[in-house]
Amino acid sequence: MIRICPNCGALLFDSAENCSFCEPPAENKGVRPPPATRAAPSDEGGEPEWQQEVTRRLEMYRARRRRLDPDGSQSGLPFDEAPEIDEEVRERPRARPVPRQRPSERMEICIQSELEFSAGPHDRARPQTALVPVASLADRRSAGALDAVFLGLTYAGFLGLFRSLGGEITFEKVDAIVDLSVLYLFYAQYFFLFTTFAGATPGMQLRRLTIVRLDGSLPTTRQLLWRSFGYLLAGATLLLGFIWALWDEDHFTWQDRISQTYVTAATPVVGAEPVEPPRTQRTLAQR
Repeated sequence: MIRICPNCGALLFDSAENCSFCEPPAENKGVRPPPATRAAPSDEGGEPEWQQEVTRRLEMYRARRRRLDPDGSQSGLPFDEAPEIDEEVRERPRARPVPRQRPSERMEICIQSELEFSAGPHDRARPQTALVPVASLADRRSAGALDAVFLGLTYAGFLGLFRSLGGEITFEKVDAIVDLSVLYLFYAQYFFLFTTFAGATPGMQLRRLTIVRLDGSLPTTRQLLWRSFGYLLAGATLLLGFIWALWDEDHFTWQDRISQTYVTAATPVVGAEPVEPPRTQRTLAQR
């Protein structure tokens, strides 16, 4: 059975007769605890109850500690004595912290640069010799019309062969999309094969037009491949790449700009070394 001390609230076992916190054990009742180092409070200026309780428990703890460890000692708790502060320390002014000087930083304001476009026209791909001028728009339109006729006849023959084999040609939405896709496929094959392997389309050959580089010499296979890609791009944008020649400064089309070649009616320069187009470095003007 467990009991609770009515004085201090400590737990007491059944075998214990007295509270070990409030009173000394039964065998040590004759031993009188030593007086506390502090004097008992007076009735006039008495201490608060919690201080008296702490002092009483401290005296009991010292009595038990001396029985277990006679050589040990512990100082009292100074409740009333205030710590003395040295007058010199009290009067000494506190040193004010010195403000840390920041190193001077240089702040730069970056304003968007002004582009100088005066050198822009000289950087564009232009013919580098007057002996091989650009073909006129009339000659190139005639060559394009001939190519369109040849391409249309080829596509018409394909449709006739398709109908003779039992196919039906309708004008529904899905059939129209398929027909336009097949027409673009014929267009891509026509310009890719003739440009890459023959160096010119049949319409150019009939109009005696030739594809040359900017220096007037015959183009390389790589340039012809890039020109074929330009044809595909111009046809995919509803012939916008061909119409571009109407307002271009040199009457160049997209395929001319992409491949660095152009169409001419003059005789190409034979044995000319390849010359790169001039590239002038553009300067940025800072405000």
